[in-house]
Amino acid sequence: MTLSITEITLYMGALAILFLTPGPVWVALVARGVSGGFHAAWPLALGVVVGDIIWPLLAIFGVSLLVEVYADFLNLLRYGGAVILVWMGVRTIRNADKPLIADERLSASGMWAGFVAGLMVIIGNPKAILFYMGVLPNFFNINNVSGPDIAVICFISGLVPFTGNILFALSIHRIRRFLSSAESVRRTNLISGSALVLVGIVIAVL
Repeated sequence: MTLSITEITLYMGALAILFLTPGPVWVALVARGVSGGFHAAWPLALGVVVGDIIWPLLAIFGVSLLVEVYADFLNLLRYGGAVILVWMGVRTIRNADKPLIADERLSASGMWAGFVAGLMVIIGNPKAILFYMGVLPNFFNINNVSGPDIAVICFISGLVPFTGNILFALSIHRIRRFLSSAESVRRTNLISGSALVLVGIVIAVL
């Protein structure tokens, strides 16, 4: 394995920041947790994991192919990823007061329905798409990753959000109160948005 502890730690930190930004996964967990408890919420978290593994794979292999064609692509990707992070952070801060809206389709009963809902949420989540496709390559030397490296990246990409989602599902009543508080959502958006901007700046400078 060629990945360093520093690279892995920084990537896990970025995943944690992304996870802590309120979004559709939070809403989906609350919708299912309120309607069916933890039994209804955990399959959704499992569906999200599948998407969180698919996106890194697409990013790694897609970027590797482009690097073979364009020698300077990684440098372009570095600054592009930094811009994406700063843009996501600014957007999060600007929409800090925007309420989260639940989708009734996400609360359909059944374990399979929960799994599909989780997969649907993460595959269509613009935050996840931008992060994995535009930002992930800045944490690792994608052109030189080995099989074990890819396995570790995918494992971490699934583990961090899954752990958070399961903890959220176990504390669903507190989460529901949190999401119903405009001030709490605003404060979380401001903190996570600022963190995204900071990470973007660090990537561009270093």
